[in-house]
Amino acid sequence: MERRTIGAATLDVGAVGLGCMPMSWAYTGSRQRGDESLRTVHRALEMGSSLLDTADMYGPFTNELLVGRALKERRSQAFVSTKVGLLVGEQHIVANGRPGYVKRACDASLRRLQTEVIDLYQLHRADPEVPVEETWGAMADLVSAGKVRALGLCAVGARTPRRPGARLHDGTIRQLERVQQVFPVSAVEAELSVWSPHALDALLPWCAARGVGFLAAMPLGNGYLTGTLTPGEGFEPDDLRARHPRFTAEMMAANQPIVAGLRRIAARHGDQVTPAQVALAWVLAQGPHVVPIPGAKRERWVTENAAAAALRLTPEDLAEAARLPGARRSWD
Repeated sequence: MERRTIGAATLDVGAVGLGCMPMSWAYTGSRQRGDESLRTVHRALEMGSSLLDTADMYGPFTNELLVGRALKERRSQAFVSTKVGLLVGEQHIVANGRPGYVKRACDASLRRLQTEVIDLYQLHRADPEVPVEETWGAMADLVSAGKVRALGLCAVGARTPRRPGARLHDGTIRQLERVQQVFPVSAVEAELSVWSPHALDALLPWCAARGVGFLAAMPLGNGYLTGTLTPGEGFEPDDLRARHPRFTAEMMAANQPIVAGLRRIAARHGDQVTPAQVALAWVLAQGPHVVPIPGAKRERWVTENAAAAALRLTPEDLAEAARLPGARRSWD
């Protein structure tokens, strides 16, 4: 697989990574099977998808434990990205950016992951009660201690309140400019896909201008852009899409033209090319510093996703993709 570098630390990874969250959290629980997920991680590494993206909150904790089982056997082949800063309660999620907590959480992640060093340690969300510079300083101390190789920041969520007229990622860029004064940012993780291209406006250019890597989260639109979801089929109650404004039956039907467009582009490249591969190839085409991290929990999906790294979209393809409508949500 093509290799790409992330950030000033020139961290080397496969062009398509693996989002491990669906194996343990947020998606249909009845379809989460540890042994099958473990085989999926091994398959991803075999295909060259070396970047494994996890977080301590996924599960919570169980996703890191799962990844750690794979790392015990194949640490040298993997690039490990995990996150800190969010705590999961019974019915809520809260931020914790206190320096002492960050350092304890890192030690706990290292134990679960069965590794001596985390390649990329990301701040999941800034704590509104703690200056982000203090949290980032504690994370920088972990680099100095040899427990972490590089630091990253996850973008502020789309539902976070923002100033009138502000662009989606203005708040994230302000955070980035603050922490950059403390210790270099190697990567930013944010949603980027054909149906949600907002990062192209300001965040992606900010990263490109500073040599910062960009991890494209949800590049397959939480599974929608694969074309394998049926509008109206519904989701199990524990699946985040059951409450997502893009995944009501009405909106899934309304967004079908996006999938139809991906199918048209795929057809120009042969019968074996899928809408998902076109969606990933579009993300890869946005810059050499961009690495999509599609979530998957089946071997067949990581195999299909990895093959997208070899798909080269033509200018005609990219122009057609640019004309596709954005995702519609239930409040639109």
